[in-house]
Amino acid sequence: MGKDTKEAKVKVGDLVALYAVPGCGAGDCPECSRDLPQICEVGHHSGVGQDGFYAPYAHVDIRGVVPVPDGVSPAQAAVATDAINTAFHAITRRAEVQPHETVFLFGLGGLGFNALQVVRHIGARVLVKDVKQSRVDDARDIGVPPEDIAPLDVTVDEFVARRGLHVDTVLDFVGAHDTFDAAQRIVRRGGKILCVGSLDTENTVSMKIGTRKRLSFIFSYAGQVQDLEKVLDLVARGVIRPQVQEKRLKDFPDVVRDLEAGKIDGRVALMQDE
Repeated sequence: MGKDTKEAKVKVGDLVALYAVPGCGAGDCPECSRDLPQICEVGHHSGVGQDGFYAPYAHVDIRGVVPVPDGVSPAQAAVATDAINTAFHAITRRAEVQPHETVFLFGLGGLGFNALQVVRHIGARVLVKDVKQSRVDDARDIGVPPEDIAPLDVTVDEFVARRGLHVDTVLDFVGAHDTFDAAQRIVRRGGKILCVGSLDTENTVSMKIGTRKRLSFIFSYAGQVQDLEKVLDLVARGVIRPQVQEKRLKDFPDVVRDLEAGKIDGRVALMQDE
């Protein structure tokens, strides 16, 4: 613990989670002063350009450190910092999803499955679509009714039209051309499209559809420390159960190869070598 951490809420030996983009914290920072530390231009990104990451020890900023509550494992805490925190911030503070809404969620991967649990916790109805049957099965296993799961062999346009559904908000956790285009078609007039996934780095906004339907396109990046505190509490209470596999630091090369090959569902937490 450095000499400037006297007011910290943690002590040596505590289990903590690290929020990687806490910003610079300066009072005159254009972003931090507007409560946007995650897009601060001068603040560091823990794990990028700093010694120690993917290693037993690391040097971190105390402002990004959050105590891990009882009931949360180190692996769960690790994935909560991004895979849950990003979804939580986007849904609750950017799209501001409400209990009365009907939400369509594209993608049940590493972030999307956590997004599903966040929406269910809010109390909104959530319709889901994924191209992998295993992920669809996971959604069903946590209580998503079969009638709210878009079949693999039916387009989302047909699914929404045949059911007479009115989609208030689309959560695109894929960001592919087809999901972004479909989102614009299926969302109701005056609806919202939350863009989190970026499988395709460039997508096309239909000016005709967006204007005529008076749509709101909302983008989001990461979360914040206060979000992480809430997320860890939800995990501790069993409200959100992240999908996470535990591997060792020595397994890192194999994990990267598996990730590239699409063999990993959810997230992998690299734990300290014994």
